[in-house]
Amino acid sequence: MSDIDPYGTLGVSKDASDAEIKRAWRKLARQYHPDRNPGDSAAEDRFKRIQEAGDLIGSPEARKKYDEESQMRNMFGGGGPGGVRFDFGGGGNPFDGGGMGGLEEMLGAMFGGAGGMGAGMGGGMPRQAPQQQSPPKKGKDLDIHLDVSMQEAKEGGKRMVSFTRLIKGHVGNMQKENKKVNVNIPKQAKHGQSIRLKGMGHEHPEGGDAGDAHLKIRVDPGENRRWENGALIQEVAVPYSTLKLGGKVKITTPSGKTGNLTIQPNSRIGDRRRMVKMGFDEGNLDLELILLENEELTEEQRNILDSLRDSGL
Repeated sequence: MSDIDPYGTLGVSKDASDAEIKRAWRKLARQYHPDRNPGDSAAEDRFKRIQEAGDLIGSPEARKKYDEESQMRNMFGGGGPGGVRFDFGGGGNPFDGGGMGGLEEMLGAMFGGAGGMGAGMGGGMPRQAPQQQSPPKKGKDLDIHLDVSMQEAKEGGKRMVSFTRLIKGHVGNMQKENKKVNVNIPKQAKHGQSIRLKGMGHEHPEGGDAGDAHLKIRVDPGENRRWENGALIQEVAVPYSTLKLGGKVKITTPSGKTGNLTIQPNSRIGDRRRMVKMGFDEGNLDLELILLENEELTEEQRNILDSLRDSGL
């Protein structure tokens, strides 16, 4: 797995929708493309990292694989069973040279108990006194996600979700299972809302109850919008002249309402304006000013810019 943080590289949160990630990738790839930055080695390096991040999470399939493997690595300290590589910190058999260490300890750390191997496997190992049988242990919970549009979140409905979990295989080993479940999306669902799927999480190697799956809803905010710590941010592109001199720009809110936003003279890129109850589901909407980039300039605009440059502005 790559060493880069693809979410940080693309400037999106881990609960961003797939569509939001794709828009961020396109925007950054266009901004740092070598054709737009000839001879700029820093921009070229940034472009390569952006491309790598896009390979990791730029499509729903690639992101699902990346997130699932990240969860496995976090649980096992370097990998997981069923085709996901284990990293035992030195290689070799996890049971060599450490008695009952390695895999059993990792499973114990993951599932809250021993891996079920028991004592007395090696010659000369002391017999242990019989212990009172402990109750079956529960498997770990699992985090999964579902992307919905604002309309779907408002109206609710049914959706199929697919995910991968660990189940107990033969002779106590753990293996991966691909699961598909129909879920009900409640009306007026919120971004980040969690739905509990009882018993749909990982199973325990000792045969206890499976953990739960927690389905987190990700509401796609739409073009030029993003979620930031639960707040809905909408970018507003403003011409440089309007930033300096003031004026008005047209905006469209998530509900489809249009209006003119007043820009104060000497405004700056990154300035924000809060619109109360104008966001998703009557939440607040934070408008963030960005610079409008014109791909093509008219001859008149070029002449004006030449004059401004000559004047020192």
